[in-house]
Amino acid sequence: MGSDRAQGRRKDERIVIVGASLAGLRAAEALRRDGFAGQLTIVGNEPYAPYDRPPLSKQVLAGRLPVEYTSLALFEDVRARWILGVAATSLDVEQHQVSLSNGETLPFDQLLIATGTRARPWPEAYGGKLDGVFLIRDRDDAQKLRTYLERKPGRVLIAGGGFIGCEAASVCRDLGLDVTLIERGPTPLYGALGSSIGEIVARLQRQHGVDLRPNMTVAAFEGDEEGRLRRARLTDGSMMDVDVAIVALGALHNTEWLMDSGLAVDDRGVVCDAYCRVLDAQGRPSPGIFTAGDVARWPQHLYEEDVIAVEHWGNAVGQAENAAHNMLSEMDDYRVYRHMPMFWSSQFGVNIKSVGLPNLGDEVMITQGSVERYRFVAVYGRKGRLIGAVSFDQGRWLDAYSALIDAETAYPPQLAAADQPEDMQSLQAGFPVATRHA
Repeated sequence: MGSDRAQGRRKDERIVIVGASLAGLRAAEALRRDGFAGQLTIVGNEPYAPYDRPPLSKQVLAGRLPVEYTSLALFEDVRARWILGVAATSLDVEQHQVSLSNGETLPFDQLLIATGTRARPWPEAYGGKLDGVFLIRDRDDAQKLRTYLERKPGRVLIAGGGFIGCEAASVCRDLGLDVTLIERGPTPLYGALGSSIGEIVARLQRQHGVDLRPNMTVAAFEGDEEGRLRRARLTDGSMMDVDVAIVALGALHNTEWLMDSGLAVDDRGVVCDAYCRVLDAQGRPSPGIFTAGDVARWPQHLYEEDVIAVEHWGNAVGQAENAAHNMLSEMDDYRVYRHMPMFWSSQFGVNIKSVGLPNLGDEVMITQGSVERYRFVAVYGRKGRLIGAVSFDQGRWLDAYSALIDAETAYPPQLAAADQPEDMQSLQAGFPVATRHA
């Protein structure tokens, strides 16, 4: 068994984990829990020990949780050498070495790549460095933005209507601030839930006082002589006075350091097989190199047309533990990583939860509850198969829908729910083409 082999390994064996966040920490804990007794090194480009990111755009921004309290709980003594505030700069696959920004070179017997993602920045040439323009990705971002919001700025502009942008809009409205949300697509959450469900989110936002402007982008932010943000110029030619801008335009995968490694890597992530083994440019497993978390792209059992990345909290944990098991096992004891994606978001008093891969759906149907009351369940279909479900304040039903998705149930599903709408209609889900093809 894997743990038996781990117990018998030489104590001088070296495992390096690049990425000191959720996936990296949980992988380290799993390695020690399964009996790994060798040298363990964890590298992170931030100066902080691993912390939880989802609260940053919710509780931290709202002032309900000090940023110091986001540190992840330790469930195992990982007995690791921590190298924090230092980035990995390159990987030599043949020599099994990772080069760091401090000039150090780390040799390894096995490597776990868990470098995750970072927020897409606003271009400096268009006002990205102005005082008052913020991202929300790390602890420092959230703390600085919270300080600005406490000063009660006149207007907050949010560029991007994904989950981070929508959550930030909700927090700012709760704080009594004027909020304008600019979204390139036709609705908020267009890329995650499609425009049909996104229209419901749009109505929710407007009911809570958000100045929502879809089918629009920011051309540039402009400041005063002291470098302080003052205005936003929109693509329709209009100008808007702005005190704070929150840029929420999605994430970039942290793969630049791997581009010359010979591995199957691009700006969408690191490609691995179902065992979490990283593939080389020829599609072969690269010995001793694994990946997990937001940066990983793998063959997901719900979607066999391509490898995909799933940037959700639960995936980071599950994939990290799966990779750790396989790192300590003979191949006949490898575990296939089989994961049901799940995420949640809280905004404007509504808890939104999802299972499966809604963003790959062609069609969507409301199957339970009331859209008017924002208490409902919707299911997504792809090529006649149930592929995802989303709930608004009806999360208790999602375990049942998850089982239907896993069983490859036909779309639309035949249900007998007491609260199903009288006139159930299947609609076009309304996703952008780039999103649907992951």
